[in-house]
Amino acid sequence: MMIIPTVDYRRGAIEIIDQTLLPREETIVRIADVREAAEAIRALRVRGAPAIGLAAAYGMLLALERYLHEKVKPAPEYFFDRCEEARPFDAGSLDAAAMVGELESARNLLAATRPTAVNLFHTLGRMRGAYLGVNGIDPAELSARVARTAFAIHAEELEVELAIGKNGAPFIADGMNILTHCNAGGLATAGYGTALGVLYAAWEEGRRFHVYADETRPLLQGARLTAWELGKHGIPHTILCEGAAASLFAAGMVDAAIVGADRIAANGDTANKVGTLGLAILCEKFRKPFYVAAPLSTFDLSVLSGADIPIEARAEEEVTCFHGASAAPRGSRAYNPAFDVTPAGMIAAIITERGVIERPDREKVRRGHDAR
Repeated sequence: MMIIPTVDYRRGAIEIIDQTLLPREETIVRIADVREAAEAIRALRVRGAPAIGLAAAYGMLLALERYLHEKVKPAPEYFFDRCEEARPFDAGSLDAAAMVGELESARNLLAATRPTAVNLFHTLGRMRGAYLGVNGIDPAELSARVARTAFAIHAEELEVELAIGKNGAPFIADGMNILTHCNAGGLATAGYGTALGVLYAAWEEGRRFHVYADETRPLLQGARLTAWELGKHGIPHTILCEGAAASLFAAGMVDAAIVGADRIAANGDTANKVGTLGLAILCEKFRKPFYVAAPLSTFDLSVLSGADIPIEARAEEEVTCFHGASAAPRGSRAYNPAFDVTPAGMIAAIITERGVIERPDREKVRRGHDAR
């Protein structure tokens, strides 16, 4: 089993694989400031709903780390490391209310980075629960609570991904040709994956199949990231532009499609990387199953349908430019939504860590979500 070190917290800093450099460079970047963490999320150095949530949890811990370095003298080299217990320190001069203020500022900064992926807000809410409503708590214990919560989120997320893989593996049979879109593997999560985690689990169980990976314009997450991951796992794959997907279906070369999700509404409508809706339409036309693999934390029952999911609009330059050079005539405008919404009626099943919601609707989603 291969776990990709997508996001981690080591010796007082966040460590990420800079996904904007893949596949040319496999570079681990250390982030030492919460503003840098927010910029890394906005710039897609770290991306994918679960990975964004994890980076945000660690961003809040990083804000606390920096605050303690300013206030505690003498300060150790670092206060927190995922592989160690929090280091003891003299909290006598610290003000718990001021610490909460720093954490709230960090939370607000991180919440403003990307609007669609609900995992970000779920995680920030859970981190907030570690320090709000604990009046009179010792600052050292408050710090330990925040650190424990962040590290627990990481460990639990990885367990969730492994469970999603196990629950989804039975849908993958020997000899299948499977189409996926964008990247829902280890790079988008705590290291194993959701949609790709299902494929990895099936591969580890001995089934052999072929994966078609949409290139995923304009930032090529499929070509750069999914192909990189599949190669690391030794899974045969072929990259295609989204525009070629219809001809692939027409030629009878797709048996199923599987994707991840950034937010799932109460009725089962699912937001994922733009272009996903087109694949769902093709699956419906050619009578092939369309699967979504996502943790229960991706469900947002406060959103009644996909029409209410906020869709992030990204910079036009991502479309009009390529590698810093203009790829379109001067003055041309670009339409660049980061996500689209697939209606629940097009989804054969949503695969979660607690089970499978087949042919999702509002009642099935409610029951499946209540199982957490």
